[in-house]
Amino acid sequence: MNRCVFCRIIQGELPSKKVYEDENTLIFMDIAGDVDGHLVAVPKVHCESLLDCPPKNLHDLMDALQRVSRHLTENCGYDGVNLLHASEESAGQSVPHLHMHLIPRKKDDGIDAWPAFPGSSLPLEEVHRRITML
Repeated sequence: MNRCVFCRIIQGELPSKKVYEDENTLIFMDIAGDVDGHLVAVPKVHCESLLDCPPKNLHDLMDALQRVSRHLTENCGYDGVNLLHASEESAGQSVPHLHMHLIPRKKDDGIDAWPAFPGSSLPLEEVHRRITML
């Protein structure tokens, strides 16, 4: 069976620098080398994105992210964190396994984690009417 890279990391078939692990979640260093402390958090159960993740696993993932974020800000000298996520290829998801990037931040670190959006093409009221669940 051809498993995804994150499943292989979870199973110990590929090396990783683990930062946090419990029975349902693994958080490890990202190998990109783009930002000091860049972490990747994954549920241990394979789900492709936020859209198909069982609620319990999503809850466990967020609980672990909060726990590690608190550790980074309370014990490691960081001032805050960014969580970055993409579900589905059209949103920029590069690995078909739900994952969140955790970027530890320091004041004036020069990181711009927000994309430059081109601006809305439709009136707010029209978009609201299309997407509301109420």
